[in-house]
Amino acid sequence: MDTDVIVVGAGPTGLTVANELGLAGVRAVVLERLPERTGQSKALNLQPRTAEMLDMRGWLDPVLDRAVTTLPGGHFAGMPLDYTALDTAYPYQVGIPQARVEEFLEAHLATYGIPVLRGHELTGLVQDADGVTATVTAPDGTERRLRAAYLVGADGGRSRVRKELGVGFPGRDGRYSLVVADIVLADDSALPTDWRLPNPDEHDGDVFLIPLGDGVHRFLFAGPEQQKHDKDDPVTDDEVRAALATAKRFRPHLLEVRWASRFTDAARQAERYVTGRVALAGDAAHVHLPAGGQGMNLGVQDAFNLGWKLAAAVRGRGRTPEELLDTYHSERHPVGADVLANTRAQGVMMWPDDDVRALRGILGGVLAMPEANRRIAGMISGIDIRYDMPGAPGHPLLGARLPVRLTAGRGALLGPDGGAARGWAGRVDAGPAPDGAAETVLVRPDGYVCWAGPTGDDASLRAALERWFGPGD
Repeated sequence: MDTDVIVVGAGPTGLTVANELGLAGVRAVVLERLPERTGQSKALNLQPRTAEMLDMRGWLDPVLDRAVTTLPGGHFAGMPLDYTALDTAYPYQVGIPQARVEEFLEAHLATYGIPVLRGHELTGLVQDADGVTATVTAPDGTERRLRAAYLVGADGGRSRVRKELGVGFPGRDGRYSLVVADIVLADDSALPTDWRLPNPDEHDGDVFLIPLGDGVHRFLFAGPEQQKHDKDDPVTDDEVRAALATAKRFRPHLLEVRWASRFTDAARQAERYVTGRVALAGDAAHVHLPAGGQGMNLGVQDAFNLGWKLAAAVRGRGRTPEELLDTYHSERHPVGADVLANTRAQGVMMWPDDDVRALRGILGGVLAMPEANRRIAGMISGIDIRYDMPGAPGHPLLGARLPVRLTAGRGALLGPDGGAARGWAGRVDAGPAPDGAAETVLVRPDGYVCWAGPTGDDASLRAALERWFGPGD
């Protein structure tokens, strides 16, 4: 093997997977077809659950140092959600351009000696019972072959990896088109000066601006003109100027378009997240309208679920590699499906129609009710994600997140029976029970509880340790 794992794609998802592998001491290489980082930031936020997971590894503080602001809540189709109702230490969104998240993740990746090979494009892959062979075209046009035990496709919505596997990508095409752009505007005291959540009921028609600093604004717009274009049509400066001219509260003067891209409300999901020794993550596994600010977060959370399982598969620990990687699909595919469902619902609720506006007025009132706010805020923020897991069915903690520090990327056995972790040294650490509970709790490296039970339930605990972490020493 040239390496243990090949990661295709150096966006937030691929870089997070690679960092998880590096933390576990697994050899990896990241392939990125673009010759250098573009600096583009389609995503601008981290949701509370993503913040918890970054903090779990000790990575949140350096990310916050790169953030622009924090936002006290979220939104559902532009209708505000109060995140202070959530049971989390981070009841807010972190406002940060995607490029800054990528900068941190790539810089941190260097501490493990894992390279990012830019300008290297995957052009083919073949897998067998022992590994995966990737055909890669280098920047000078030469071809080479890389051999690894596993491969991760984190190469976006048009994933070459997914196409090479022949994995279906069912769903529906986009019904309407929008444009996102980073633009430089002349100084104008009437322009927005702080970040805010989108609200179709308040902003200027189809025009939405967020200041990114140094005169640069994120510009999001949609209108009749945008519906005439194919997704790959270039966005012209004149098109941007015409959209800016529809604003009512300010008259922005365009100096430069840094970059611009079209997107739609298409919704598609890979039929399988795992095919043999190849896994799909991030946009390669799911695409959807970026409503509610969930896209980058969904991919990063895919990566936290997948990374430690890949590392265990490489080392031959835990369940058989096939069984362990199957849990990545069985856990994350339903989460992706839920996000597709809620973004499709949001897309309907943002349609510029008088009847929809009437419905928004009613639903907005419902979302102001504490229980409804808590339900939808938990969904959009990722705080309410829960996995189906074997063992102690119905236990209130099983499958739920447990915010603990797992900076070494190992599991944790917390509580009176923590001494049982001695047989899994180097894989599971022992610690005190959470919040002084009398029970013992087993937490996976991704921060989800995979066993919980009363003191002395030795046989059940041992079975859970072996299931997720392999035989004891």
